[in-house]
Amino acid sequence: MPRPLGELEDAVMTRVWKWNRPVTVREVLEDLQQERSIAYTTVMTVLDNLHQKGWVRREAEGRAYRYEAVSTRAAYSAALMNDAWSQSDNPAAALVAFFGMMSPEQREALSDAVRMVQGPQAQTLTTREPEGSDAGEGREEPQDSEQSEAPEASEGPEEPEGPGEPASDAGR
Repeated sequence: MPRPLGELEDAVMTRVWKWNRPVTVREVLEDLQQERSIAYTTVMTVLDNLHQKGWVRREAEGRAYRYEAVSTRAAYSAALMNDAWSQSDNPAAALVAFFGMMSPEQREALSDAVRMVQGPQAQTLTTREPEGSDAGEGREEPQDSEQSEAPEASEGPEEPEGPGEPASDAGR
């Protein structure tokens, strides 16, 4: 799990992520100098530290390096959220509290993300009928055929499906 970036590391990585291309110390320096007074060697040290920590990769170009992000800001944010959530002694309560802090726009973005991840089945998650409602009784929600097929029960241990493929844990 990544540690949160420091303030200057975040300022540097924000530029690397935003530009989405290999960058030089000089480019980052010139952009940062629009906001603060900062030395070339400071930016060089920060980028070197980010390289050592695995946040950027670098490639020599003449006497300098070009730095490029190893992953996206979205992946970084997701890793931070996952770490915070996994440290909770009550993950469900942590999620409820987190959702309660969200703006309507953030909740809509969350719903969109759930739909993208789960496909057509996400509709049943976000549009459930209230408890005690008979509006959905007697109706079965359509399911994606690939995800709804249950594995057939077998009497013995399952065999691997192909060379190098481990047997699934279903039914064990």
